[in-house]
Amino acid sequence: MMKREERKNMIEFIEKKKGIERDELLFMTDDEVEHIYNVTYFLYEEIAE
Repeated sequence: MMKREERKNMIEFIEKKKGIERDELLFMTDDEVEHIYNVTYFLYEEIAE
């Protein structure tokens, strides 16, 4: 199970990099948030290299 702080950090990252509103993310499951985070992070990492 995801910790609250971890979920909060993921949501903040997604908001900044993907432009998804917090209201949309708050109603998603941990798995959904984690999936969006992983995809967003992978794309961000690819761009940074």
